[in-house]
Amino acid sequence: MNVLLSIRPKYVEAITEGRKSFEFRKSIFKYHSVERVYLYATKPVSRVVGSFKVGEIICREPKLLWEELGRLSGVSSTEFLRYFKDNDIGFAIEIKDLEVFQTPVNPSLFIEGFTPPRSFRYIDGQLSYMNTLKFGMNIQSLENSPCTL
Repeated sequence: MNVLLSIRPKYVEAITEGRKSFEFRKSIFKYHSVERVYLYATKPVSRVVGSFKVGEIICREPKLLWEELGRLSGVSSTEFLRYFKDNDIGFAIEIKDLEVFQTPVNPSLFIEGFTPPRSFRYIDGQLSYMNTLKFGMNIQSLENSPCTL
């Protein structure tokens, strides 16, 4: 199973540049079989820019998460703790085997009526086909593809 995760562009950049090796969330997937996360960079980018394999998922009080993993968060402690304000629990998703697409992908080409998820959306294999894009496949050739969702 795969998910599409909405992430602000500045955090996507921190991930792709290697400054952020955990993605922090207030809630987590209810299915433990999630193997791959596709990175949807929110506006103004509005594209899927890559994917990563899910490593360890850590659940802790936000202050403990910061103490353990803050140096790998890509954000300041103030920003981190503000994000988790009023939350008793936080989740850290380890980013493994990051793959950045050569050409960011418009998910509307693959998902009819696509609207970005507020947090995440299950896509059980629907976008795994986009992995071919990391090898430089021309996006124009996919516009009339029979692989619509």
